[in-house]
Amino acid sequence: MRRKPTGPAGAAGSVEERTRNASGAAHGSWLTLGKDGRLTLYAPADGGLLRWTETAVGGPDWGDAHFVAAPGLTDLTVVQGADAYVHLLGRRERAVADGARTVDVVHAIQYQTGLAVTDWRSLGNPHADRELGRELGPPLGAVAMDGIVHVFVRGALGGLMLRREAPNGKWRAWEDLQGSGIDALPAPIALSGGGLEVCAAAETGLLVWRQTAPGGDFTGPRGFSLRPAPGTVTALETGPDRATFFWTDADNGAAAAWRIGHWPTALGASWAQRPYAALRTRLDGHDWVVLAYRDRDGSAVFGMGATENEAGGFWWYALGESCEGAPALARDGRGRVVMALIGTDGVPRVARQEEGTGLSLTRWRRL
Repeated sequence: MRRKPTGPAGAAGSVEERTRNASGAAHGSWLTLGKDGRLTLYAPADGGLLRWTETAVGGPDWGDAHFVAAPGLTDLTVVQGADAYVHLLGRRERAVADGARTVDVVHAIQYQTGLAVTDWRSLGNPHADRELGRELGPPLGAVAMDGIVHVFVRGALGGLMLRREAPNGKWRAWEDLQGSGIDALPAPIALSGGGLEVCAAAETGLLVWRQTAPGGDFTGPRGFSLRPAPGTVTALETGPDRATFFWTDADNGAAAAWRIGHWPTALGASWAQRPYAALRTRLDGHDWVVLAYRDRDGSAVFGMGATENEAGGFWWYALGESCEGAPALARDGRGRVVMALIGTDGVPRVARQEEGTGLSLTRWRRL
């Protein structure tokens, strides 16, 4: 049984004693909405991570940065479940007594907005061999509708590895889901029907794994003759128990949308350098997909189009703001779209949907 910390945010030090600047952007959905309606932004920093939280539902003000220690963290991924619990996953690299370096995956949880993060727990490494273990990719995650956490990593031999919770809260052993030559950033998604899918760019094209039933085994990988650029794939549920995958096409450099059983649809735009941030929202009574990404010049780009009607057109807007890593998208406690990015100076910036029809963003607010 998980124990929920209830005191002030723990495992932390004074930000005044450390840098308040982020070292880049996290993987996953690093802008999250809590049960109390406030947004929280997470970013990796030297020796751990930084967290900023809105002071009131809908902002616009944010509290000071709060530091959460995690020595040796090389990658941070943020995943949120339907219960609003925020799961922090990290790839940790440390020196051991003989001077060699070891790598493991670590996990912590924040149960409530602005309160304590649990202690970090090691999930180990799927490779017993220390040298192979150092080739482990960053952890990516998804939380099934029943609250079961799934952690996916690219193994040293290029296949997909999984570690997930059991129904009793303990962690099952690492599972080898096979595959070869996959990208370091597979795109898992938890669907409303209870199952999960994972999509990954690979040397041979595109690979997809699907869960046979909620809590069941994974089938696949099933290969498709498609060419997503490595490091750009993301997933979004766009219909009941149905995922759409977005990526940059490796041949023409344009954004593309694809669902199993359909041909990819070109969306235009420039070459993305990281995975797309993806969000569904309602605008003027209609269902829209919003995407954001970092282009090859390091600038943030924002786009939108009708959900599952990609052929009807996608509209893109260069925002004139440089960023590190992929941006993040979320809806605030008032239902407005919020976009966040980490500036090249390590300072987060947030822009919010303006009042009125359509979707335009306010000026950037530095945190």
